Amino acid sequence: MVLSRRDLVKSPLALAGASAVLGLAGTAAAQPQAAAQSRETIALWPRPLAGQLHPGMTEVVEQTSSDPAYSSRRMKGISQPHLVVFPAANPNGGAMLIIPGGGFAWNYFEHEGYYLAEALNRAGITCFVLFYRLAQDGWTDPASVGPADAQRAMRVIRAEAARFHVDPARLGVMGFSAGGFLTATLATRHEAAFYAPVDAADRLSARPVLAAPIYPVQTVDPAYAYEGVATSLFGGKATAAEIRTWSPDLNVTASTPPTFLTHAEDDGLVPVANTTRLRDALVAQKITVETHLFARGGHGFGTRLDHGGPGGLWVPLFLNFAHGQKLFA
Repeated sequence: MVLSRRDLVKSPLALAGASAVLGLAGTAAAQPQAAAQSRETIALWPRPLAGQLHPGMTEVVEQTSSDPAYSSRRMKGISQPHLVVFPAANPNGGAMLIIPGGGFAWNYFEHEGYYLAEALNRAGITCFVLFYRLAQDGWTDPASVGPADAQRAMRVIRAEAARFHVDPARLGVMGFSAGGFLTATLATRHEAAFYAPVDAADRLSARPVLAAPIYPVQTVDPAYAYEGVATSLFGGKATAAEIRTWSPDLNVTASTPPTFLTHAEDDGLVPVANTTRLRDALVAQKITVETHLFARGGHGFGTRLDHGGPGGLWVPLFLNFAHGQKLFA
């Protein structure tokens, strides 16, 4: 059953009702594709970006699902970063920047982007799905291009807030896997100068009101890291200085926002220690944090309901957390 936007329970505390709305994300294949064709796209940057090692790079979109009832497309070759806007039918002023994952090589924009945006829309939250530059696409500073796009996205959304009926003070960020790395980096280093200002939007804050790194690539310390992170970001083994600079758990400060974390214990790709180390660092700095670890789910479960994974469980828990942090009333 596909529910209307009004069918979502008004209070996120009613977790069973909130779970029901995720049936859309778990089963509808054509709907997100059709919806995306009519949604507004916002370019992040006012002019072409320097640092591309492969001029003429073109966007490539692939379908990764063999299930005709479930679409899971991914994209690479992103040279013009942008946002796809998912406005809530009944906006409550809250907004989320959503950053899909893909191992720094792809952007899995449906199962870790569009599906979640549609689910959060039903709670009145306007969403912006980020198509960011990928470290493995060939850039002169691969570690910085994703964080720069995430930082810029927060500022662009705030600059456009009135047009989308969004309160600029109630803008959060959520990211998955490699997108979780960008999310955690934004949460811990939102004041860093990842790029030179280009217009008036860059005078706005990039700090999110809350952050939600979901099964995140969160550390570049080889003792705990996803094995592909150092090669993707640095072209080889991380140095001690790179570990210190680019591991979000080593950069938590008093200005890090409240954080929601979830991960599966049986994740065979990104060790669950990525999440637990970040949780410990947040607790040490007395940052509000809520953590949910699931026994099973593997990596990349997104919002999908089938296969016995936690996809239908964590989004209602996030909504409850976001409500408590005043993302929406």
